[in-house]
Amino acid sequence: MDKSEAKNMAWWQLSLVGVGCTIGTGYFLGSTIGIQLTGPSIVFSFLLAAIGTYIVFQLLAKMTAADPQKGSFCYYASQSYGRWAGFSCGWNYWVSNILIMGSQLTALSILSQFWFPHIPLWVFAAFYAVLAIVVVLAGTKKFDQVENLLAVIKVAAIVMFIILAIAGLIGLVDGKNYDLSIPNTFDGYFTGGLKGFWSSLIYAFYAFGGIEVIGMMAMQLKRTEDATKAGMIMLLTLTIIYVLSMGLAVTTVAMDVFDHKESPFVTAMERYHLSFFPHVFNGAIIVAGFSAMAAALFGVTNLLMTLAEDGDAPKLFAKTIKFKDLPLPAMTLGAAGLLASIITALLLPGKIYEYITTAAGILLLFNWLFIIISSLKILKQSLWAKLFSIVAIVLILLAVTGTWFEHTIRPGLYVSVGIAILIGILSIIIQKRHSNQQA
Repeated sequence: MDKSEAKNMAWWQLSLVGVGCTIGTGYFLGSTIGIQLTGPSIVFSFLLAAIGTYIVFQLLAKMTAADPQKGSFCYYASQSYGRWAGFSCGWNYWVSNILIMGSQLTALSILSQFWFPHIPLWVFAAFYAVLAIVVVLAGTKKFDQVENLLAVIKVAAIVMFIILAIAGLIGLVDGKNYDLSIPNTFDGYFTGGLKGFWSSLIYAFYAFGGIEVIGMMAMQLKRTEDATKAGMIMLLTLTIIYVLSMGLAVTTVAMDVFDHKESPFVTAMERYHLSFFPHVFNGAIIVAGFSAMAAALFGVTNLLMTLAEDGDAPKLFAKTIKFKDLPLPAMTLGAAGLLASIITALLLPGKIYEYITTAAGILLLFNWLFIIISSLKILKQSLWAKLFSIVAIVLILLAVTGTWFEHTIRPGLYVSVGIAILIGILSIIIQKRHSNQQA
């Protein structure tokens, strides 16, 4: 960004960008898995996730406002706990975004099978991966404007569902009045028991993924002190549309009707026999999901370049060999991550979406933990503020540990913990080597 463009953003603009960047296929499709795990209480999962997300955003926005840095939360981790923390934070974030791209890629492929059910997932995955690489390589100056337009499509899709669902309930769609199926017992709300509710938390948190990117943008505000207000409005908007749309979905049809290969909102509208809705909604999700994946590919490319410049990645990825202003070495590694997702989709077509989404969500929450523990050292906070930080840590740990209780998503926990341990070992080795060089 040019200096002339810096610090020129109003708080409401940051709120809108945050809403657009956060809503993705994790909500449109991944929430179905959460519904299958816990039932109508998925609404409570989203409320808890909203609380945890808000606390993390507030802390990151305050650190950014006090000391804006290019490395953002990775820089703060390094300043708080040493170079190993910055290295771990950066590479953990890179890997989590690679997995998020894989999750988006798999979701796009599953959604495309709505129209072409006999085409294998890996064929769609390969198509969308190549298309994303082409879009990013094009490097058009209008890319940001296109991303904003596609963000509006995401919000419009959810609002369309809310309006049609309410209209259907009062008989404006097919002339029939429908009653909401609101449970009146504990088992009715928590169909999977407390363990199912515990396991569903990761998908609620995953739907809020991306909030850390918006925290980094807080430095562009005209008034940096408005960052917390922007975050509050953004999360209030997200929470309202998430809870309202999810609440309408789970009280419209029986829980056993939901399928992880179909958006819960499409499932909820099937009884009204609106022939256009599944196609329009599915198309809107695919377009929006693709935009998020392309933006993530661009983001991991720049992140890897920053890591290389800071000495936390091979210098090759910091080289200025560019095609249309894009660092090709760094982008090639990101493309390799997409290729790995395609191969995985080919080998494990059944549960791959659950595995990748779970692993991506857990790694993302590991970064959120870095943000919280860094803020405890950097920011001067009151006792109440520190207690809120502890609340966020507890909620995040609940979301992570909850994946252990469901065998269908447990492999994602193994993958994420294995990756985190590997990154941790590498960070310790690099920290020792750096210390020896200084000595």
